[in-house]
Amino acid sequence: MILDTIAEATALRVTQQKKQIPPKELEEAAIRTAKAQHHCFPFEQALRQWDINFICEVKKASPSKGIIAEDFPYVQIAREYEQAGAAAVSVLTEPQFFLGKDEYLEEIVNAVKIPVLRKDFTIDPYQIYQSKLLGASAVLLICSLLEQPVLKEYLDICQQLGLSALVEAHDEQEIETAADAGARIIGVNNRNLKTFDVDIQNSRKLRTLVPESIIFVAESGIRTADDVQALRDAGVHAVLIGETLMRSPDKQKMLHTLRGNAYD
Repeated sequence: MILDTIAEATALRVTQQKKQIPPKELEEAAIRTAKAQHHCFPFEQALRQWDINFICEVKKASPSKGIIAEDFPYVQIAREYEQAGAAAVSVLTEPQFFLGKDEYLEEIVNAVKIPVLRKDFTIDPYQIYQSKLLGASAVLLICSLLEQPVLKEYLDICQQLGLSALVEAHDEQEIETAADAGARIIGVNNRNLKTFDVDIQNSRKLRTLVPESIIFVAESGIRTADDVQALRDAGVHAVLIGETLMRSPDKQKMLHTLRGNAYD
């Protein structure tokens, strides 16, 4: 399965990174950074601004689609999202399958004022401390990769560092796992990460299982203003949109079209 393959590659990458910066050194640096900041969790605040909010993704490639953007002015793309009213930016940093880089995240964080999610495959606490030092406001935690005790441990680390966590689920059991672990943001991925099939109805179906106190994010397969409106009607707080925006030559216009009357 592709998710397992990505997780294995990520474990090898993290092992190499630990040789460059030892875990204890990285952890202490991240904690110092956190202590110097106020824990205001801007990512969570951003996702409650409007009745539906947009997390816009900066992504060069994916395992299912290959190269999405040959021309990839990632900082300019992030700025366009911000100017068009995005609540937050998501940045792929996984290098092997999504052709991401940590540098993309760092440069975008320094270029925009809205919060930035580090989109990677978190399988080690090292990556959470790393995300803090890269300037991220949030990290991705995937239920399919993490047993509940580990998920709770990672959420506790995020809390300590002032990082939000988008906890990604795909079915009823994972929703329960996320909620029981203490997730404050649950993202339902309409793409099955084992088969890569997409069904946008997955978010609508699972929305009723998540209490209003938890921010609900719909991810993947959102292509039209009608899709956004249907999710808005279902009480979804935010949508994460990647490929539809990345393939558009005019990203600001596309975001305006997708928004429809959401902010009227």
